[in-house]
Amino acid sequence: MRLYHQVLDLLCIVSEWICGVALVVLTVIFGWLVYGRYVLNATPTWVEQVSLLLIVLIGFLGASVGVRRKTHLGVSYFRDNSPRPIRRTMELVSYLVMGAFGAVMMVNSYHLMIFKWGSDIPLLNWPEGLRAIPITACGFLVLLYSIGHVADWLAGIEDTPLERE
Repeated sequence: MRLYHQVLDLLCIVSEWICGVALVVLTVIFGWLVYGRYVLNATPTWVEQVSLLLIVLIGFLGASVGVRRKTHLGVSYFRDNSPRPIRRTMELVSYLVMGAFGAVMMVNSYHLMIFKWGSDIPLLNWPEGLRAIPITACGFLVLLYSIGHVADWLAGIEDTPLERE
């Protein structure tokens, strides 16, 4: 299991770096949009479509990182204030539901990607299916991270290796 968690931690760190680079690229191209529009009087129209791709990438990869680090959006008030056996059961159910959701998201977004690959993104002439790649990756990562959380739960470990650092 140690190797599995090391791979998950590496995937999490790579995802964070990809999100960070995408955020920097997003900032730079919006700077170019403003410069082009107000200084050059020639608006670069491709910026909007590229920014939509980057937002999807940042949003979905960032969400998968949140699942790994247990910082994903959730209402934990009742779980945190429950007795330990009930809290542990709620955690297991949460991990199983997230894993199932990740699997469904991965499979269905893969089908969406294949379906949309034949059409082009306006102004870019890139395949429309590119928009679904981050969703598919997110589903895959959520599934992997949930499996890791279930394995930790079965071993009685309450936090992930990244949380222990």
